[in-house]
Amino acid sequence: MRAIASVTYLVRDYDEAIRFFTESLGFELVEDTRLSESKRWVRVAPRDAGTCLLLAVADKPEQVSRIGSQTGGRVAFFLHTDDFWRDQAAMQAKGVKFRETPREEPYGTVAVFEDLYGNLWDLLELKTP
Repeated sequence: MRAIASVTYLVRDYDEAIRFFTESLGFELVEDTRLSESKRWVRVAPRDAGTCLLLAVADKPEQVSRIGSQTGGRVAFFLHTDDFWRDQAAMQAKGVKFRETPREEPYGTVAVFEDLYGNLWDLLELKTP
């Protein structure tokens, strides 16, 4: 078996990113291991998810320039939910900014939101077949 275990996600600061993901999005802190004075191995993920975001502090100018625009303005991440309206309300109550009104698509209910750096995400409840 093969699986994508982690995806690198560029951040300004480990702790502000951990707070956003755990408090605003309800993710779990999976791991936070200090590797050096300035570097940590920090992984966050939605509960019961197999794939984690590896939070990586940008330490070079080219990396810093990508914070908030990891995919050049396209939706970068897709957060699936089993209850769109519950999660959208909870996220909005925590200050998460949605860029559009939720819409029904052939595949499910979806709306684009921004993370703390401006990266775009879809909150998506897929229709059951």
